[in-house]
Amino acid sequence: MVDRTKRGPFRGHGPYALAALILGSPGGPGVADRLAAQAAPEVPAAPDTVLFMNATIIDGTGASRFVGDLLIEAGRIAGLGPPGSVTAPASVERRDLTGLVLAPGFIDIHNHSTSRLFDSPLAITQLAQGITTIVVGADGSSPWPISDYLERIDDLRPAVDVATLVGHGTVRAAVLGESFRRTATDAEIVDMTVRVERGMREGAFGLSSGLEYDPGFYSSTGELIALARAAARHGGFYMSHMRDEEEGLLEAVDEAIRIGREAELPVQISHIKAGNASVWGKAPDVLERIRRANEEGLDVTADQYPYAAWQSGLAIVVRSRMFSNPDSVAKGIAAAGGGSRLQIVGFDAEPGLNGLRLDEIARIKDMTEVEAYMWIMENGGSGLIGHTMNESDVDTFMASPWVMTASDGGVRSAHPRGAGTFPRVLGHFARDRGVLTLERAVARATSMPARRLGLTDRGVLRAGARADLTIFDPERVIDRSTFDYGTRQATGIESVWLGGVETWSAGEPTGARPGRALRRMR
Repeated sequence: MVDRTKRGPFRGHGPYALAALILGSPGGPGVADRLAAQAAPEVPAAPDTVLFMNATIIDGTGASRFVGDLLIEAGRIAGLGPPGSVTAPASVERRDLTGLVLAPGFIDIHNHSTSRLFDSPLAITQLAQGITTIVVGADGSSPWPISDYLERIDDLRPAVDVATLVGHGTVRAAVLGESFRRTATDAEIVDMTVRVERGMREGAFGLSSGLEYDPGFYSSTGELIALARAAARHGGFYMSHMRDEEEGLLEAVDEAIRIGREAELPVQISHIKAGNASVWGKAPDVLERIRRANEEGLDVTADQYPYAAWQSGLAIVVRSRMFSNPDSVAKGIAAAGGGSRLQIVGFDAEPGLNGLRLDEIARIKDMTEVEAYMWIMENGGSGLIGHTMNESDVDTFMASPWVMTASDGGVRSAHPRGAGTFPRVLGHFARDRGVLTLERAVARATSMPARRLGLTDRGVLRAGARADLTIFDPERVIDRSTFDYGTRQATGIESVWLGGVETWSAGEPTGARPGRALRRMR
């Protein structure tokens, strides 16, 4: 793999540094995680036998809630039905869940805890959201080799199950090296295809791309179709951070759908959004394209985090990549709506500026916004939270049957989505504002991602399914993380179970680490 993390203005903007930008600086919750990681994990706890009684059951299918009992035994759901209808041994542990919702464990199909799990295996901010399974390797950047990473996860035994995708950017960098700023040759595409095939054989669930980032930025549609066909041969899907979420949004959606059509595999559009004012109000047009594709017989869905701001690298503002050209920089800042919408994070050269907007930094440094941008890029670049989205578009995507929930964050994320995504959908959007029903909010976090991944053992509460459970208080569940304090722990998630082992209870991790690596087999 080519090391792109220390190359002038691109520092921190290649796919290999993307996770670091998204995760932000250490600190906040995670101290207990790091301490736990210093000792070898104990033998995972055996699954418990528990009868949950009088729970408000939301089964993940989107069906209406009902009050009932659920029995778990040997890591599976052994019984489910109305109160008093589930047979259980007299000695079994009983928990009365009156007033609480019992749902399947949440599946985060776009998570960036790839490396942070190894010093934070308890994944506290993830458990506090009700997450039981995470998928890493999105945005074109994945661990490599896939088999080595999954073996390390098995050895680690974190508090969540972990799956991965194989990254287009990762294999492209391995083949093209430093000469990635061009179209790949036929021979190079064949080489990349072989690597994707290898990743899929080793257990990856699909192919991801990050087409706004290097080196994926320079790839042709034909290259992506060829690699997606390789993933399709192993039953995988194609997940894309598209080429453009702003001025070229609709064309980018068309390209993603074309790749799915020609490669004959399902498509997942990452963190769907209308990214700046040039495309505000275009959410219905995006969803109409997805609807037509599904009507045509394709399988196209998307995921979304519930905030009106995105996070990436500062470089993404200047799409021409001409970071030292004042006109190009000015155009990019204007398209974002001005420096007041651009919040700097992860600026190592002068950490005291982290959290400030570009216009504030310009005033402090007695510069124009263009000069301040160029100065940051010349000094290693930074991460960026872009406050450029429209709440109405967020609501439109939230209400769509084609869109599921995903954080695009992870352990110790600088963006509040890393600690707050799932409770925010349940609390702010479902309970407080009624943008969607609570049943639909749960389905977005459970059966929808399970279906996309092809996981038939989780995502729905039914007899025989794996006992991955999230129990929450529908009146209290809410996110507490903010753009100033991104790692504040969510509240209202009462208990989390992974394979019949309780990992979260009353606002604290139990210390149990029953997680394992998931491998797609075909």
